[in-house]
Amino acid sequence: MIHDLPENMIIFDGECVLCSGFFKFMLATDKRQVFSYAIGQSSVGQAHYAANDLPTDHFDTILVIRDGVTYQRLDACAMALGAVGWPWRAFAYTRFLPTWLKDWGYGLVAKNRFRLMGRRDSCLLPDQDLRARFVEGGY
Repeated sequence: MIHDLPENMIIFDGECVLCSGFFKFMLATDKRQVFSYAIGQSSVGQAHYAANDLPTDHFDTILVIRDGVTYQRLDACAMALGAVGWPWRAFAYTRFLPTWLKDWGYGLVAKNRFRLMGRRDSCLLPDQDLRARFVEGGY
């Protein structure tokens, strides 16, 4: 764990339209504001990717830190959705699927995400209202 950061955080690819869409969805459904956010391309995001032995030049997986534990891929999405309540909590049970199936499905989407959903020319930058939900150095 990287010190002095929230125990509940979502780190996502700021150039990926699909990842940014997940971020926007979580903002809308996380009524209790459980999560803080960081873009993978930021210094905070890159530190977390490096700490998890992941590349820091492309971001094929979303990271979700829940109660100080880092989750990747589909397990990350399951942990995030499990924290926001019903009906989204039902998706948290996908973490009990076999690892090979989760990794295959997530990998298929991750590999094709830019072709399917598109890519931004630059990172999503939060406006002034959203910056309060980002960790310092997270955008």
